[in-house]
Amino acid sequence: MTMMANGVRYHVEQYGEGEPLLLLHGFTGSADTWRLFVPFWPNFRLIAVDLLGHARTEAPKDIRRYRIERAASDLATLLDQLGIEEANVLGYSMGGRLALAFAVWHPHRVRRLVLESSSPGLKTEAERRARREADEALARRIEQDGIRAFVDYWERLPLFATQRMLPEPVRAAIRRERLRHTATGLANSLRGMGTGVQPSFWERLGELAMPVFLVCGERDEKFCRIAAHMHERLPNSELVCVKGTGHAIHVERPGIFAKIVSEFMTKGEV
Repeated sequence: MTMMANGVRYHVEQYGEGEPLLLLHGFTGSADTWRLFVPFWPNFRLIAVDLLGHARTEAPKDIRRYRIERAASDLATLLDQLGIEEANVLGYSMGGRLALAFAVWHPHRVRRLVLESSSPGLKTEAERRARREADEALARRIEQDGIRAFVDYWERLPLFATQRMLPEPVRAAIRRERLRHTATGLANSLRGMGTGVQPSFWERLGELAMPVFLVCGERDEKFCRIAAHMHERLPNSELVCVKGTGHAIHVERPGIFAKIVSEFMTKGEV
């Protein structure tokens, strides 16, 4: 369905009934990312959103509209319209950064937080400046070469090497999902909500009182290190490193991912 949030048209999908679980996809993903998990999480009201600049959600030309604080405010507005005061929030990669930002700025709206292969941002201004320059170069490449050429490049990144071992129908579905975006949407998403633009949340992790579940893939060494450091700083967190997987655990081992998330979400319930 289509919903408006602060002047932007969002595509939102809902499945099931029960405790709300807000699902936030990664860069080049969409709400379709989570459809596979509907039968795995039958006791939750699943709310999957196409994020700004992605798939069926609007792709504004104003780069400032993509800033992570405005995207987090959009999520609060969407939840308000859905009559939800507090939700569980699950985010993957870019969606994980947004989920964390939402938890930092709207902690009373988050019951539990699941972060898959995500980070609190870069610690130093020098790191952020270098990343902004790299993201700007990639954004120009997307605009100049088009979506298909960009997806060809994106799929060859070492970060996604383990996905090349997936069955062909799975890889084809992921590729179709990536190809449905616009150059404007992806380029502006990088410029407005890239890791180099967002604030660093490292020093604010200790403020989060809600239970936090950190999930990473064993073969994704960079994000496993980040998750371990986050685990040390978060007062109420669990960390699981899934063996034999890379960056996208929900794609490479969906059954395992569904199980460990479900166990975390229902822990302590009778």
